[in-house]
Amino acid sequence: MYLRYSFRIEPTPGQCVALARTFGCARVVYNDALAARKAAYRADKSRIATGALAKQVITEAKKTPERAWLAEVSVDALQSSLRDLDTAYGNFFASVAGKRRGRRVGLTRFKSKKENRHAVRFSRNGFRLRGNGRLNLAKIGDVRVRWSRPLPSAPSSVTVVKDPSGRYFASFVVEVEPVTMPSCDSEVGIDPGLTTYAVLSDGTTIDNPRFLRRAERRLRKAQRILSRKAKGSKNRAKARVRVARAHARVADARRDWCHQTASRLVRDNQAVYLEDLAVSGLARTRMAKSVHDAAWGAFRRVLEEKAARYGRHVGIVSRWLPSSQTCHVCWVVDGRKPLHVRTWRCGSCGTEHDRDLNASRVILAAGQAERLNAPGGPVGPGVEIPHQARPDERGTHPKAKPATTGSQTGIPTF
Repeated sequence: MYLRYSFRIEPTPGQCVALARTFGCARVVYNDALAARKAAYRADKSRIATGALAKQVITEAKKTPERAWLAEVSVDALQSSLRDLDTAYGNFFASVAGKRRGRRVGLTRFKSKKENRHAVRFSRNGFRLRGNGRLNLAKIGDVRVRWSRPLPSAPSSVTVVKDPSGRYFASFVVEVEPVTMPSCDSEVGIDPGLTTYAVLSDGTTIDNPRFLRRAERRLRKAQRILSRKAKGSKNRAKARVRVARAHARVADARRDWCHQTASRLVRDNQAVYLEDLAVSGLARTRMAKSVHDAAWGAFRRVLEEKAARYGRHVGIVSRWLPSSQTCHVCWVVDGRKPLHVRTWRCGSCGTEHDRDLNASRVILAAGQAERLNAPGGPVGPGVEIPHQARPDERGTHPKAKPATTGSQTGIPTF
């Protein structure tokens, strides 16, 4: 499998200028290629081949006075920009044809130079790792890297990213072998929430860290200062960077917490079962800020990737499972309950339940039934097939074949 290892880099002022030039040239090539493809489609519904497109917007464009400055940057970065365009077009047509899972992908748009995040990718021909630990980028030079750990194998590509807060990162794509952890007997179901981030079926609770809520006061002050600066002024640009750094601290803390929590769950359990929440729908309610702060989607993605890497299982049960209405003792559906009801007594067996703990145990039983009845894939309607670990860089590595859905047999009704 392919993983991405990211490290902070510290370019010199001259290298920052060279990187800014590379970012701009890659954006111009991308926009020129997109304009050429749109013009060809409007003319006769044709599609320009990638080789002909590269010759038109890179090779021939360098000979013109308007685009002569394209020769100042690495051609490898410009070709990577065209490969990104090919990937975007492929995703669009696959989405229209129904071959791509997930939300519908729109037609690619032109890139703006006013964006605060910039990225450019170098293939094997555009970079090399020096013996002294420096990263050599074509026509940029040797850049200092803050190595926090060694790379497990030779990288196939590197993406240089400048985030809105002004930090530079080098993201390496490397191939690693899956590591199978020693098997264990424990399995756990997880019921996510907002007051408590998650309640596990074994009675363990995970507190909600609320990173955004805790940083709101500092963010509010920084954004208030930004709003009072004149547009286009240097003071406004400095204030924008301060706001971006405050948001970056929140995002970094949340990402680190998700990785640590997911690693602990994968290490301690052979199988983890989650509910397929409609996060995008919940993010449009009055709880939108808290839902975004909880980052359920990011946590699930990290959990699935770690499980695929270490030989664990992550099961996703249907979002239509009435986990909060079902008694995990007698499996009688006791009816809908408002959110303020945190404990309830089963009308059939008389067992008193904690709402979240009971839901996590119902999710555990449903996930185990799914896994037992359909080892080749989910059998219940509306159950999503868990993602396998996929390449972090689309368009560079061959795409995996789409998973197939197993036969529609029955599962226990809760």
